Amino acid sequence: MTDITANNTNWTELQQAEDMAYFRADLCLYSPESYSLDEKREICEQMDLSSRAIEEALRAGFESLPPFAQDKLLDLLKQADPSDFAWWLEILVGKTPDCVSDVL
Repeated sequence: MTDITANNTNWTELQQAEDMAYFRADLCLYSPESYSLDEKREICEQMDLSSRAIEEALRAGFESLPPFAQDKLLDLLKQADPSDFAWWLEILVGKTPDCVSDVL
């Protein structure tokens, strides 16, 4: 896909790839008989790959921040929407929701 670093991430390209993968999935759901099993598998793989690429880019950007900025960002995310904080923590830090107290 794309070389993912904090300085050269093409967010538009990543988002468009994910949008296209999910659009193809919607089409497949609308008319599943029009797709072979291999095509359906490819659609699923593209959905997974495109979403993972975005998550990896988010993590790379987060890891490029100095520690004090990482802490501040995590604090802001927790304050903004505590119900989604575990998801952000898993994406950015690689911690599962069970480990949330270890980071805070």
